[in-house]
Order: sequence, then C-alpha cells, then structure tokens
Amino acid sequence: MRLLICTQIVDRPDSTLGFFHRWIEEFAKHCEKIIVVCLKRGEFNLPDNVYTLSLGKPAQGWPTSGGGKLLAKFISLCRFYKYIWQERKNYDVVFVHMNQEYILLAGLLWKFWGKRIYFWRNHYAGSFLTDLAALFCTKVFCTSRYSYTNKYYQTVIMPVGFDTDVLKNLPDLSRLPHSILVLGRLSPSKNIHLIIEALNELGRFGVSFTADFYGHTPPKDLAYRERLISRVCELGLDEIINFYPGVPNTETRLLYARHEIVINASPSGMLDKTIFSAMGRGCLVLVSNRDLADQVPNQFIFEEGNVKDLTRALRAILALSDIEKNNYSRILQKFVLENHSLTNLATKLVTIMNLLV
Repeated sequence: MRLLICTQIVDRPDSTLGFFHRWIEEFAKHCEKIIVVCLKRGEFNLPDNVYTLSLGKPAQGWPTSGGGKLLAKFISLCRFYKYIWQERKNYDVVFVHMNQEYILLAGLLWKFWGKRIYFWRNHYAGSFLTDLAALFCTKVFCTSRYSYTNKYYQTVIMPVGFDTDVLKNLPDLSRLPHSILVLGRLSPSKNIHLIIEALNELGRFGVSFTADFYGHTPPKDLAYRERLISRVCELGLDEIINFYPGVPNTETRLLYARHEIVINASPSGMLDKTIFSAMGRGCLVLVSNRDLADQVPNQFIFEEGNVKDLTRALRAILALSDIEKNNYSRILQKFVLENHSLTNLATKLVTIMNLLV
C-alpha cells in the first residue's frame, strides 16, 4: 500500500521533532511507497521507498511581519495543493501527524479522491477546528486518555513509540549522584516554574542536588525563559541549576546517561515522549500525568500543579539506596519496552490503516 504523510518537520537532529524520522523509517518497512509532505526539511536519511516534499518553511521560521510573511505562506499553500494533486495517483491513504491544518485544507479533496484519512493528535488542548478535522477521518490516534481527541468515537489509544534501537551501543557514562534533568522546550505548558519552586523547597530540607534544564525556547516564550532564570538567581540557586539550549535528538541519550532523575510536569493529555525515552534509558522519572497513575509505581507520581507533592516525591526518590534505584530503573524500563516500543506502535498503526504488506 502507498502512504502520504503530512507532518511539520523531517529533520533527524531536531530537538523537538527529530524522533519522527525513525517513525517514517519504521512505516517504510510495511509500505510499498511513502510520500512525506513537510513544512520544513533538514537532515534526513530515509529508505529508498520514501521521498520527501518540502513546503519551504525557512529554517529560521516565517518572516515575522508584513507582506513577506503573507507571501511566504501563500507560496507554501500553493506548493501543498500542487504536491497532493500531482501525487494523487501515488498514494491511497493519508496520515496527518499533529497538524490539523492539513486536513482542514485538503480533507474535502482527499475524500472526493477516495483517500482514507488518519489523524494523529495528542494534546490536552483542542477546538472546533480539531472537531471539524476529525469529521474527515477514518480513525484518530492519541496516546493519552486525557487528550482532547480521545472524545471521538473513532479514536484509538496507541503506544507512545519508544525507539529501542537507541539502547544499542549505549555510552559508557556514570550517572552523577543526585542529578536531575528536565528536557523539553521552555514553555509555560511544561510547568517549568513549578519544578524550580519544588527544587527550592528541596534545598530548604538540606537535600543536595544539581539540576540541568535543556530545551529550545519558542520565540513567544522568551520572556518566560527570562523569568525562570531571574527566579533561579533570586532564590540563590544559580550555582546548582543550569539552563542549556535544546540538543539534537540524536544526542539526548548522552543526557539521560549522565542523570539519575528526570522530572516531567506536563499536564495530563500530552503524555510527552520524553517520559518514555527517559524510562527506556534507565532514568528514574517523576511525572504528574494521570495516564501513568495505575501503570508505574506510586513513588514516581506527583499531583499535577502541586509544588509540595513534587518536593515530597523528590525527597523520597533521592533517599533511595543504589540497589533500590537500580530495581526501580529496571521496572520502569521494562514497562516501556513491553508496552510502548516503536515497533509495537508502527505495527499497530499500519494494521489499523490496512497497510500491512
């Protein structure tokens, strides 16, 4: 079978969406042909049965204002319609990853041409536009029971898709004792401010630690990043809490290998892949996501938005013996490998989409 994928970025090192490169590779094992239409194209190395078509979004983003911005977007829109038209006889099924705009723009055309549309969207937020896009879809996929899109009758809950290949040739590094990692973009939705307040409380209890924050900051959130750094300095934690830019997706394994604990305070409904990447690589991961409340040991769950409860959970994990930490590490890793591998995800997706050759 032949698949059209519409996504944001095809760029293996991208710190946010680099993981999707491996998804395409895995899909390619089950498909005769894959066409990928993306907003932006960077570094990639895909199988011979995959080719990509870029809509031409500049690496630095769209122009910020004026006629240049409108012209650039109009050109990209024209390219999109050109690509889906010229390739219409080369695909049977459409898989849209996250961006509902693709369906809103082309859903009627795809339906008229007899194409089945499948939509992956996993986020707590949504709107009537999400609802409208879903009307065109044969199935909607998400990973969280609390995702906005889980309300549709055609929604299917899916594995997250942890790439087990990253466990091959792991770097021989020792985890720094009492080291904490926060990995992901610096945006208010990630509740980074809550984590900083909890770390401050942790210090008041006399618990020693170091914390590293790695993540890209979207332009609209630069003021938020500055407030975070100012708050850390105000609390006198600037020698033990460090901020770094986002790193290429291909280098995150080095960060996981160096840190004992990973904190993810994203709200329920998102189920960040970072959670599963960290667990799969042996880190102890503290989360507030209710999806995991009945799936991992209670010690690793804290109440969403509750600074004191996160502090409590951190104190408990940091107080564990090395043997206890290793045992919990194996439990979390086993959970991810058995339930959320990329192989399981790709097989389930292509089976549902009737693409299994």
